[in-house]
Amino acid sequence: MLIQAHLGYAKLRELGLSKAAYDLLSALTEVQRPGGEVNASQAELMALAGLSKNRTSIAMNQLVARHVVLRPEGRYRSYFIHPYFAGYSSMEEMEDALRAAIEAIKAGELAEPAPPAPQRHLSAVPTRRTA
Repeated sequence: MLIQAHLGYAKLRELGLSKAAYDLLSALTEVQRPGGEVNASQAELMALAGLSKNRTSIAMNQLVARHVVLRPEGRYRSYFIHPYFAGYSSMEEMEDALRAAIEAIKAGELAEPAPPAPQRHLSAVPTRRTA
């Protein structure tokens, strides 16, 4: 059994995740290795979370957009749960990983989990009228 980091869970509600994204995150945490690495296809995650293919894809995109799940480029079937949400083998491993994550965020090397910036609809932008 892994020790879950709870640093990010306090702010999880602020990220505006859908129920499907919560379900998918739960499935990811069930199959993660220590440190948050997940080697599973979306089909495997879909079955574990009990979601449709479309809802799994949308939920994964939501988790990635909010930096809760990290997708390394060029690695098939591989995801990393952000260190703030990952599970660890020991308290020492968790403390070291969280310290490193905080430093990486400060250095701009790792994104902090955050809701996406609000998008304005073009109809809200005033238009210039000419006489």
